[in-house]
Amino acid sequence: MTMQTPVPARTRVTPPPAPAGLADMQLPITMMRDILLKTCFRKSLSTLTEMAESTCLPRNVVQELIDLCREQKLMEAMGTLHAGAGNEMAFQLTDAGKSRTQDALAQSEYYGAMPVPLEVYRQQIKRQSIRDIQLTRKQLTDAMGHLVLPQDLLSNLGPAVSSGRSILMYGPPGNGKSSISNGIRDAMGDKIYVPLAIEYAGQVITVYDPIVHSKAEAEAQDPNSLRRKKGFDTRYVRCDRPTVITGGELTLDMLDLTYNATARTYQAPLQLKATGGIFIVDDLGRQQEPPQSLVNRWIVPLEESKDILALQSGEKFEVPFDTLVVFSTNFHPNKIFDQAALRRIFYKIKIDGPDQKNFLKIFSLVAKKKGMPLAEDALVHLLHRKYPSIDNIYANYQPVFLIDQMISICDFEGIPYQMTPELIDRAWANMFLKDEDIVK
Repeated sequence: MTMQTPVPARTRVTPPPAPAGLADMQLPITMMRDILLKTCFRKSLSTLTEMAESTCLPRNVVQELIDLCREQKLMEAMGTLHAGAGNEMAFQLTDAGKSRTQDALAQSEYYGAMPVPLEVYRQQIKRQSIRDIQLTRKQLTDAMGHLVLPQDLLSNLGPAVSSGRSILMYGPPGNGKSSISNGIRDAMGDKIYVPLAIEYAGQVITVYDPIVHSKAEAEAQDPNSLRRKKGFDTRYVRCDRPTVITGGELTLDMLDLTYNATARTYQAPLQLKATGGIFIVDDLGRQQEPPQSLVNRWIVPLEESKDILALQSGEKFEVPFDTLVVFSTNFHPNKIFDQAALRRIFYKIKIDGPDQKNFLKIFSLVAKKKGMPLAEDALVHLLHRKYPSIDNIYANYQPVFLIDQMISICDFEGIPYQMTPELIDRAWANMFLKDEDIVK
């Protein structure tokens, strides 16, 4: 068995090559022709340049499609040059072309970017697999430098992230599990290519989602370089590795294809949009679905690196599953999963609250950032009078909470920012409620 050598994070991912001609497209010729006709009709296009930009195809490929449409009497040259487009020849749909376009629209409203065949997309996923990333301690530390973390946490987290396998983070609430998840995303730092849409069995599935995918700036060409960078297949968008974050709203049907009955197209589920990136299931145990059911849905993807999706017709098909799944919960794993489910989650990392030393470090950093002067008598009051009442259990969220409360009080009272035992007491009263019965 050949061992695959991991590449360091931020190494340039090999871009998808642009199709050299119509034969390279690997799509049904009728489908490509109809998408071109629908795009011309819906967007009132008439020139080769406009068609190439709208379908995200090289000009020579579009020219082949135009020639095909002309042979089939679906499109004709207008006989005049288009003055507003560099004196290009203009084209228009014939009556037969308009009729064919209406029939095509009745079957599917999809137009615009030509989809990428699923089999072609599989090849690109391999070129940019998240499992090929090898994060270093420095990269992870730099991404989480703003967090005060236990010394051994990065030692446990680093190998887990580099594996590209599943991670379960658990521990008391308010100790930075969500911030750590975001830090993992920031540590990756490189770019991948996300298809605007993919095709399977003649069906179009839209993948690119501007809410999930952050489009990267175009790479500038070096004018002094003897070698010019080749363009990539523009049916893809160059993006940061995606991060999908879900919480209590996650339901099982969000992990299935979504069918648009009007447009007769599909939208990719969340985990497919997260391909090549991270899928974070935050607040596991707060969803309507039992945690065991959610993890059961992930068993095949986590073990076999593939997912099973279904079309409206009931036909099932496989898609690659190349995603780092991070589960985060405030519950002990033994209380929400059986051992079979836990066995399928490769790394279990407990995120505890800070000790007193780290709590004071966080408190000082937050106070400095927010312009709140520290006062020794107030800190002594906080540590010796307030925390003993909760068994000296510290949490990462508490410094921000307490200092924000004191700032709000100072703003309301019209006094300079200050830290006093009295203000500590008032802030503390909003952080913890007294256990008491409500008189009805």
